[in-house]
Amino acid sequence: MDDDRLYGLLTRLMALSPEAVAGRNALVRAVCAGATSLPPLPAEREADDEPLLAAFAEQFAVDVSVISAEQRSAYLSSLGDKAFQVVALIFVADFVPRVRAGLAALGFAPVVEPVVWDRDSDPLDLLLNQFVPTVGALRALDPVTSEVVRLRGAVAHDCRLCKSLREGAALDAGGTESLYSDIEQYESSSLLTARHKAALRYMDALIWTPSSIEADVAAGVREHFSDAEALELTLDVMRNAANKIAVALGADAARVEEGTERYLLGMDGQPVYS
Repeated sequence: MDDDRLYGLLTRLMALSPEAVAGRNALVRAVCAGATSLPPLPAEREADDEPLLAAFAEQFAVDVSVISAEQRSAYLSSLGDKAFQVVALIFVADFVPRVRAGLAALGFAPVVEPVVWDRDSDPLDLLLNQFVPTVGALRALDPVTSEVVRLRGAVAHDCRLCKSLREGAALDAGGTESLYSDIEQYESSSLLTARHKAALRYMDALIWTPSSIEADVAAGVREHFSDAEALELTLDVMRNAANKIAVALGADAARVEEGTERYLLGMDGQPVYS
């Protein structure tokens, strides 16, 4: 996969500015950046004054798992038919700055800011049908490390669906429930490798302290991962975190009533269920 294409997708996400919600887009970009203490993404318009939307976006960025049913209902009622479009823009406002901070901490080139606003693309399509599968199709990172990071993110965002899934290639490569159960207390694990722990420290930093990624955390990634792996790891955290959209809207129910479900991440980056 050409790095320019991956960087280009990030720039395209930054360029999103749908005409009908440009002021709301500006609002959530400012709010999410404030919540994470990161520089905001650029915005085309002045921010709208919508306290309910601001509160929803702030909670989305800080800890999506505690969005209440009442807050969700109020958001959906207020946004109406723009609710799904705007929640995708909230995710972009929340997570692209985290990725930029992570890449900077690892010494990668910065993501180029857009020079032309994209007022026509559907944010959900660009995010979920283009960015997410493109990253999912990457194969520099070994499947067990990818799965360990995915499951850590599933718990961080309390995504019921994500916690119920097990990726088949990772299982075939040695992923076990004993290994996965150690993720919660990974620092003391004797099953997770130093490579796994370096990835998990970095993922935790991107999720919880993106404005202050410690030098030793970045150094751990650089010690254990190649450039291609480190880039994939960073983008994987964002791809996995797209589960925040489902969690925020209460649409993250597991497909199985109990236990776990095996699936395969296809070569096109899309999940395949048996």
